[in-house]
Amino acid sequence: MYQSQRDRNRAAGIGMTSERTRRRLIDQVREMGVTDRRVLDVMFSLPRHLFIDEALSNRAYDNISLPIGYGQTISQPYIVGLMTQTLFNQARPKILEIGTGCGYQTAVLAPLCEEVISIERILKLHRRARDLLYDLRIRNVKFRHGDGFMGMVDLAPFDGILAAAVSEDIPEELVVQLVDGGRIVMPVGRGDQQVLLIADKTSTGLKKKEIEAVRFVPRLAGLG
Repeated sequence: MYQSQRDRNRAAGIGMTSERTRRRLIDQVREMGVTDRRVLDVMFSLPRHLFIDEALSNRAYDNISLPIGYGQTISQPYIVGLMTQTLFNQARPKILEIGTGCGYQTAVLAPLCEEVISIERILKLHRRARDLLYDLRIRNVKFRHGDGFMGMVDLAPFDGILAAAVSEDIPEELVVQLVDGGRIVMPVGRGDQQVLLIADKTSTGLKKKEIEAVRFVPRLAGLG
């Protein structure tokens, strides 16, 4: 795929915002409760401005969600950090991510495990994220275009599952693709009544715990 020099420069991080600006964001995320040093270090090192439209790049290091097109958003950095920290309460080598979006959450997950399988239902977002992470030399991600809430049977089982869209409940298809001792982190609910949920798979079923109220885009059926 052809890239202009400007695109190559952006992918290489040329013109990246100052260390002070990025450090201020990480300090905010830490103060809100994300304390895992591994997660904070990865978030500090990532050029978040590359994952959003250039017109919004001046907001890239604010602790807010931003539109990425197609009715989707890049999550608030605090939420990205919280979900990642919660997922990696222990080593989880193989992760399924539902909803690649712009690829930012994917890029945070990748250095913390051996392999990420990331599924996106919107083809243009899938391709954009795949190309960007390739430019960033992140090589332990398998990208798939599909309905993430069906999981990925041919690549299962997974040690952890993270979803970036809200569902009314945890689909059984995901539970059966999770190893015993595995963990799902995802928002559940509808409309304004959403909570971030931890579900640990045990020999007797799922042990669930609510973390805090959140607001995510809804789960959608089919491909885009």
